[in-house]
Amino acid sequence: MTKSIFFLLSLVLLTSCGSQNAIDSFYNAHKNDDQVQAIRVPRFMLTLLSSISPEVQSLIGNTKDLRYMQFPSTTMERTKALNNEMATMTGNSFIEVYRNNDNAKRNVVSIREKGNTVKEILIYNNDASKGSFLYFKGNFDPVRVREMVKNKDFEKLDDVIINQFNIQ
Repeated sequence: MTKSIFFLLSLVLLTSCGSQNAIDSFYNAHKNDDQVQAIRVPRFMLTLLSSISPEVQSLIGNTKDLRYMQFPSTTMERTKALNNEMATMTGNSFIEVYRNNDNAKRNVVSIREKGNTVKEILIYNNDASKGSFLYFKGNFDPVRVREMVKNKDFEKLDDVIINQFNIQ
């Protein structure tokens, strides 16, 4: 009885940390690659980013972890490899709420929910010359997230991060 309870608790713990581990693995595997710009925003910097709009303020205010990475994707093989790696990373633990495919180009917004709360948001873009991902972890209102996807507010946030940290 005790072994089965321990096994169940271990399984729950592993699955709840799975997507975080995948993000950590991807981030750590690529942050030292050539021509990669990687940002893990400390909490005090989140207040600077929250001034974009009231919608973004409501999102940023609940963020516990924010990461951004921009990487070269200059060959078709590299683009396909990154697209496959991102698809594998999100796999079954994320729900795609938006996807736009144009040949190898990708624009995908995925979320991970727990109950009535969105816990993680992952925005992946790859235009076949450069790729990027923007990752949020926290407690987010699903209605607000849907509105932000519809209004393309995540794209605006992507631009603000690029400008804030002087990424070219």
